[in-house]
Amino acid sequence: MTVFAPDQLPRLLKQEKYDRIYPQLSPAFKKQISLEDLKKIGIPFHKGTASYTLLSLLPENDFKRYAWLDSKSGKGVEAIFDSKNVIHSMLFKTIQKFPETDAQRTKTTFEHPFHGNWFTIWGGTNALVNYHYDYESQRYAYDIIRRDKGSSYKGDAAKNESYYAFGQPIVAAAAGKVVLVVNDIKDNVPVGAMDEKHPAGNHVVIDHGNGEFSYYAHLQKGSISVKVGDEVKAGDALGKCGNSGNSSEAHLHFQVSDGADLFTSKSIRVQWKDADEYVQGTTIKAP
Repeated sequence: MTVFAPDQLPRLLKQEKYDRIYPQLSPAFKKQISLEDLKKIGIPFHKGTASYTLLSLLPENDFKRYAWLDSKSGKGVEAIFDSKNVIHSMLFKTIQKFPETDAQRTKTTFEHPFHGNWFTIWGGTNALVNYHYDYESQRYAYDIIRRDKGSSYKGDAAKNESYYAFGQPIVAAAAGKVVLVVNDIKDNVPVGAMDEKHPAGNHVVIDHGNGEFSYYAHLQKGSISVKVGDEVKAGDALGKCGNSGNSSEAHLHFQVSDGADLFTSKSIRVQWKDADEYVQGTTIKAP
């Protein structure tokens, strides 16, 4: 059977061509779902959809993540393909929208929390491009990495030091007062192991006034150079990017909320100094 290209997947789903789709699933994916179960889930989901449009194409090291959205029904498809167009995962999801909070921005204007070029893995105002969006406490959060030639690392993928983001300086995105510091959680080893008991890992929280608090999470153990009570200005060093907490590789989780507790506060959409929004796939160019 001829291998189909990723851009053909939405059409095949609408046409209920599951006998064509299923052989292209990876062996591991096939262990998770049978052909019959895929049909039971997929056929009713795609009923009534009009036309899927490519929303995002995200290279992730040896894979590419595709996301399509049917704006009429609000239904979306996400699939991860490798270089041979083998499908390693597939998600069908009806998109939620929160227009009231989407329209609200922080009173504080924020600069970049780092230097140099970084890449947005998760960011935007729907769950296909920002998995945080469905959760009120993290709705407008960003996960940001560093990349070179389409990859986030060079060398041994199991070592934190192989990742371009690991050890990079993280700085305050706006002036404020440090109200929370956690600095003693080990970075995950090997890369891919995750610490669900300490979701934010090592992190800093800054109070900017107006009920706005910025979070800098998953920092490197022992790297944080500020303490509770310190007054900082935009660009001041906070610590180094790490891979602590519920993190699959070195990256920065950044968000602004209406309180100092990450899980009981509500996320606020960021008013950036130089951009309206950073969505999945955006390269952020900082000084």
